[in-house]
Amino acid sequence: MGQEISGSRFKKHDFEAFSRRLKTETHLLERWFAEQRFSARHGTVGFELEAWLVDAAAQPAPENVRFLQRLPDALVTPELSLFNIELNSTPLALGGNALGAMHRELSANWLRCREAAAAMGLRLAMIGILPTVRDEVLTLANMSLLSRYKALNEQVMRLRGGRALVLEIQGREHLRTEHHDVMLEAATTSFQIHLQVAQGKAARYFNVATILSAPMVAVSANSPLLFGRRLWQESRIPLFEQAVDIGGIEGAAFGPLKRVTFGSGYVRESMFELFHENLEHYPMLLPVELDEQPETLSHLRLQNGTIWRWNRPLVGFDEDGTPHLRIEHRVVPAGPSVIDSIANAALFFGLMTAIAEQERGVEVKLDFARARDNFYNAAKHSLDASIVWLDGRNWNLQELFRRRLLPMAREGLEELSCAAGDIDRYLGIIDERGRTGRTGAAWQGDYVEQTGSDMAKLLERYLELQDSGMPVHEWPI
Repeated sequence: MGQEISGSRFKKHDFEAFSRRLKTETHLLERWFAEQRFSARHGTVGFELEAWLVDAAAQPAPENVRFLQRLPDALVTPELSLFNIELNSTPLALGGNALGAMHRELSANWLRCREAAAAMGLRLAMIGILPTVRDEVLTLANMSLLSRYKALNEQVMRLRGGRALVLEIQGREHLRTEHHDVMLEAATTSFQIHLQVAQGKAARYFNVATILSAPMVAVSANSPLLFGRRLWQESRIPLFEQAVDIGGIEGAAFGPLKRVTFGSGYVRESMFELFHENLEHYPMLLPVELDEQPETLSHLRLQNGTIWRWNRPLVGFDEDGTPHLRIEHRVVPAGPSVIDSIANAALFFGLMTAIAEQERGVEVKLDFARARDNFYNAAKHSLDASIVWLDGRNWNLQELFRRRLLPMAREGLEELSCAAGDIDRYLGIIDERGRTGRTGAAWQGDYVEQTGSDMAKLLERYLELQDSGMPVHEWPI
């Protein structure tokens, strides 16, 4: 969805032309897989951090146009709503001081963005769901001024036949509301972690990312509140899944898969299977014919950008033009702090490496349905959840982190030759977060229980602690 498009209204011939280009590029991609054309580089990483602009009253501020004019930077871009921006990282190779370099870059960019916001009388918040966001401000009037977002909304509502999107979440409390646009999606902000993988390892790594979604969403949970209701510990998961649900299509031989999804199964042989699924099972949302050669895969990548798997396959290109494969891990919410974000990334990289390189047959040890159940259970209950792990045992997640996951993550980062001081620092944060149970979601819940449900005061305190730079496990109420 990072590509801008030239318009938002489409006719039958637009869909037909896009379909032809998409098929051509998908067949080309299939040939690249068969010929093993992809880059052998492995372990290049990066991230995207979505954030909120907040005004003096702790309310979302629809000011990203003015903000981006004040801070022109290719690494800082708009998001779906005028309340949101996205900070991107520069790619770097894992190993050595890479984790510390990621931390320094994000800290510096975050500080620049905070200063630009402050000059406008605004503040920045990194949090999965802003506690003060209200249903009535999530309207098309607050959608970013980009054609791709307007077109996305029109096409989702067209495929739904104009039927309202229904959001219903049953958690600690119950929430049900209806929307006639996709702006509910704007209430979800993430920290998306990217990992480039060599073709020969890609299928195994993708399946490991799928399995790791449960512990990752549990230990990073930071979205317990929506419209004043306490729902799941990571309510961003059901919110996003329902925000762009196109529903069934009348007359279809088989129903389309959900646009936001945990997936339909493990990869069996190669990540190409996911792009084939994109072609066969997902209606086109942005049928723009781009004036580019098939080798750029521009239509294939645009289609893929309108399908939000919690672990998304990506095709990109190295600097020399060689195509490469990446995994975008999307389960982690934004925040609570810069150092917490880097700790989450370090955990993911370490676990991915240890399990993918040391374990074999993970798909047999943990079937896909169980991995999916683990994920939603962990999103609901965070570290209090129990999940089935690769050894077939049912583990409480706090205990699983202490006994299994943290030692494995350390082994993985050591295998990557990451600096010992960085490993201690970032995994130490995860260790303390797991030991205390103090995730961002837990802190927000404790604040409500101890001080009441004034969402503006909660956010004021959250921002004060976020700006202190302390990891969330050290935050007092």
